Amino acid sequence: MKSPWRTPALMIVCGGLIVWLSTGTRQSLALFLRPMSVDMNWGREVFSLALALQLIIWGVAQPIAGAVSDRLGAARVIVFGGVSYIAGLVLMAHAETPLMLHIGLGLFTGIGLSACGFAVIFAAIARVVPPGRRSTALGVTGALGSVGQFAMIPVAQGMIGLAGWATSLLVLATCMALVIPLSIGLAGPPGQRKSAREQEQSIRQALIQARHHSGFIYLTSAFFVCGFQTLFIGSHLPAFISDAGLSPEVGALALAMIGGANIFGSFLFGWLGGRYSKRGLLAFQYLLRSAAIIAYVLLPVTALSSYIFAGIIGLTWMGTVPLTSGLVAQMFGVRYIGMLFGIVFLGHQVGGFLGTWLGGLLFDVYGDYNIIWGASVWLGVTAALLHWPIEERNDDAPPLAQARAVPSI
Repeated sequence: MKSPWRTPALMIVCGGLIVWLSTGTRQSLALFLRPMSVDMNWGREVFSLALALQLIIWGVAQPIAGAVSDRLGAARVIVFGGVSYIAGLVLMAHAETPLMLHIGLGLFTGIGLSACGFAVIFAAIARVVPPGRRSTALGVTGALGSVGQFAMIPVAQGMIGLAGWATSLLVLATCMALVIPLSIGLAGPPGQRKSAREQEQSIRQALIQARHHSGFIYLTSAFFVCGFQTLFIGSHLPAFISDAGLSPEVGALALAMIGGANIFGSFLFGWLGGRYSKRGLLAFQYLLRSAAIIAYVLLPVTALSSYIFAGIIGLTWMGTVPLTSGLVAQMFGVRYIGMLFGIVFLGHQVGGFLGTWLGGLLFDVYGDYNIIWGASVWLGVTAALLHWPIEERNDDAPPLAQARAVPSI
């Protein structure tokens, strides 16, 4: 039975604050690439590989975390994730070897993000909000979470300058402890807003349906591109800006501006998704990113151009998430949305793994990021094209009747 105090509004606030902490902390980690690499005498590939491992572990663990939250509720999963996240940051602060960094930053924070990141939060909220308001509710949650990136990155940069990177990581670990009491707002069994057809569906049937659904495959492939673009930019933009001769503060402010623009972008695209075609809005975002990258790389890199680029990228940063998760709910209903969106999110993290790791690897080999920038443009155009074949339907249509088989090869 649903607790009377566990309202959608409370879940949105608590969920948004949890995303604030988990995502804001994660985005702040890019600021540690340069100082840790210099102090420990590591090449950038060491830190980049740790971030890439984090992304792939986050992605692999996400469907599992989603399935557990579908069955047991989100709160227990969030608490587990918070503890793992804290352990990873503490180990990272005391890392003396690349292996310690890879275990702390790669393994533990990756597991933590899968359990207390936006995928579990969005799934919990999607289950209790009516279909007509779902996209807007997810957009509001994403916008609130985006405040964390806007607020935490300048603070983290200031702490690194004043106290050093190790102390700064311990402060971030202390902040992450707040997700444990905030999880109370999402406590209780999963919401019960399910159709009769969904009630009859097993996990195996849901997975089979998703595997044969062309829209699900296109959506997962496109979300791969989202991860490649955003996580490459989030991990390497501060270093790219510093390499252009600008101060580290410019890179930190650019990341913060991504978060600031993301506040508006998440809400805007969430609201638009409840009124217009989600696939069309997603295609527009990928094309906008590609155009922004072309202009930023071809023109001289200045503080002003970096801030403009960050603002444009920020508008689309998490604007893809409410639309993508909303399409998953439209295709399959909400009973297994945590697991199914977790699978789509795995595609995102595979892309993020490649973008983050290859960014550092190719920089060490060639001394610049030109190849990765070019790949980001090409992939963005491809992702836009992948959305056009996706069929959108009314949320009231029976989920099992909408599968559209992909021809077997």
